[in-house]
Amino acid sequence: MQQGGNAEGWTGRRTILKAAGASLAVAGLGATATACGGGTGSEDGTVTIRYSWWGAEDRAERINETIALFEEKYPKIKVKTDFQPYLDFWKKFNTQASGGNPPDVFQNAIGFLRKYDAKNVLLDLGEQVGAGSLSMDGFRAGLEKLGEIDGRLLGVPVGSNSMALVIDKPVYAKAGVKPEQGWTWDDFDEAMTKIRDRAGRAGDSGMYGVMYLYDLYLRQNGKAFFTEDGLGFTEADLTGWWTKAEKGVRTGLYADAKKVVQVKPKSALSAELAGSEFTWDNFTVRYTSEGRSEYGLAPVPTTDGKRTGQYLGSLMLSASKRTEHPEEVARFIDFMVHDPEVAKIMGYDRGVPATQAQYDAYRPADPVDQAIAAYEESLVEAGVLETITPHPNGADVCEAAFLRIAEEMALGERSVDDAVKQFFTESKTALAG
Repeated sequence: MQQGGNAEGWTGRRTILKAAGASLAVAGLGATATACGGGTGSEDGTVTIRYSWWGAEDRAERINETIALFEEKYPKIKVKTDFQPYLDFWKKFNTQASGGNPPDVFQNAIGFLRKYDAKNVLLDLGEQVGAGSLSMDGFRAGLEKLGEIDGRLLGVPVGSNSMALVIDKPVYAKAGVKPEQGWTWDDFDEAMTKIRDRAGRAGDSGMYGVMYLYDLYLRQNGKAFFTEDGLGFTEADLTGWWTKAEKGVRTGLYADAKKVVQVKPKSALSAELAGSEFTWDNFTVRYTSEGRSEYGLAPVPTTDGKRTGQYLGSLMLSASKRTEHPEEVARFIDFMVHDPEVAKIMGYDRGVPATQAQYDAYRPADPVDQAIAAYEESLVEAGVLETITPHPNGADVCEAAFLRIAEEMALGERSVDDAVKQFFTESKTALAG
């Protein structure tokens, strides 16, 4: 299971990777290679800025189309592009940032805001908002606040997503299970049993490493995975969560982790090892591409029948504090998040468009994207959306450790107690900065 942007590669025209903002294992295809150094200017007043992101070739093609539109509107601003697979992107970005040479504008995510703010990399775009070069009006569901840290605007959302339960609809129907908003974890456990007993399949792919799902569970119970400066839960909390997950595998309610690893990069759900899987709503396109069944989006279970703990997450565009062209960068970001034609080109590549103007401009024709839009609208109507907790510096390291250690435990390489201790040891080191 992948969270946020930490994903592996899949083939297919439209995949989980580009939908969620993660990456296929493709580097440099279709991109314009960029030299070292920040944005440049020329004698005729033309300015060149560098724009980097993670993604695959099809994302590059879409983004290059939007850049052509931008350069047509702003002929004095030229954009050089560069993209990498997710992990390679951050390796390269770390090197660039450490050398004082980050791109002028780049794709970002909430888990990295405090990290690169602490490294003095990110430009506060608030000044450009005040100058009229960037508008923060017209964002959906409070997304305009997502990139704010301590009153400073360090990122601007380009798309939204939220956690959901992706289900194999025929399997759920055969088991007589119909998830509805407000169902509880007890209802979910009962559903897993019915799917195992009536449909002959594990009910879910397993919840060992789904950090963002555990975050929702904690939020339902008055806690959170992260506070602003550390972890928001105890070793006892995580022991309970992972013990339940381990028992679920032993009793056949969750998929056998060894089999899940064997079918990678295919998902356990599309490989028919499980009847459902928790993931981001706009990852749904993955299952349609990989699997043979019909898939749908179901609500996240609750503790009290009301609170899901959900929020809208998003990819963002951030700017370098070292850019020589803050106004041009701000105009570029403004264009990318507000222009209706951009939405028509990008679709749900990076999630559901963050601004209402772009959301209205792109009305999906395919059933998968329609279901994603309907799901997010249902969350707004149900009033369950909350504010995301800002991730502390080191959150990205914690997320990677959670995923890796959980898999080691699932494969029987660690006991629950050992896994919990190892996670807290690594996290404390990462969060100490």
